[in-house]
Amino acid sequence: MGKKQKEATRRSGMQVVTLCISTTLVLVLLGLVVLSVLTAQKLSDYMRENLTLTVVLSDSVSAREGELLCEQLRGKHYAKRVTYISKEQALREQTIAMGSDPSEFLGTNPFVATIEMQVLAPYANSDSLRAIAKVLKRNRQQVGEVAYQEDLTDRVNRNLQEVSLVMLSLAVLLLIICYALVSNSVRLSVYSRRFAIHTMKLVGASWAFIRKPFIRRALTIGFVSSLLAIGVLGAVAYAVYYYQPGVDQVVTWRELAITAVAVLLAGFAIMLLCTLLSVNKFLRMTAGELYKI
Repeated sequence: MGKKQKEATRRSGMQVVTLCISTTLVLVLLGLVVLSVLTAQKLSDYMRENLTLTVVLSDSVSAREGELLCEQLRGKHYAKRVTYISKEQALREQTIAMGSDPSEFLGTNPFVATIEMQVLAPYANSDSLRAIAKVLKRNRQQVGEVAYQEDLTDRVNRNLQEVSLVMLSLAVLLLIICYALVSNSVRLSVYSRRFAIHTMKLVGASWAFIRKPFIRRALTIGFVSSLLAIGVLGAVAYAVYYYQPGVDQVVTWRELAITAVAVLLAGFAIMLLCTLLSVNKFLRMTAGELYKI
């Protein structure tokens, strides 16, 4: 093999490595966007369903009656999670939090039994919570008060809507950037072989025959880049799971699997599309046009 051939092979290899790295970075970015979009609704539901509606029970309500009321609330169609907190449990929790027992200097347990309820996401809004509280207050013999943070509920819902809009806009913008980055890298790679393309045209090779090696290389790079990107995303997901154990309620294996498939398909699709557009561009050019660019 001559010196020029070795140099051309080395240069071609460097182009493939550079294109593979740039495509991998783009696919990682794209995968993060896809994962964010997939988990946005779950994150929204998770935050809504952690808003607490507190039912303060009357002093006359016994522990047994409180448990029965708790069971009734669990059967409601809007209930996500219902927890009964007895007077004794409330005293223990406050003793731990305060570092001292309030009943020792008050002579009695100052706390009342309560029921903490989290509702399903569709009902976690001011109107629904107001209606639920109104129904609960009708039971005046057992329910003394119903409390929830209405301002916090409105603020959470408003912020989630704004975040969803920002995420959608960011996803569209990143898709455009991803395509532009890969397209430029592929165009530069094909540009270096523009005279080889023209030579094959002169000897009578068909466009499909000329495209074949470029398409084969594009699919290979797309596949390798997709696997590398999936590996990086998997490592990121593992780290997040390790340091934030509760995140598995929002980011499940289903979202991760869909993201992996999306990254794999995107790797093939973007590389194939960019390669076809670039090769076709040079196939349509005349010899004079090739020397001018």
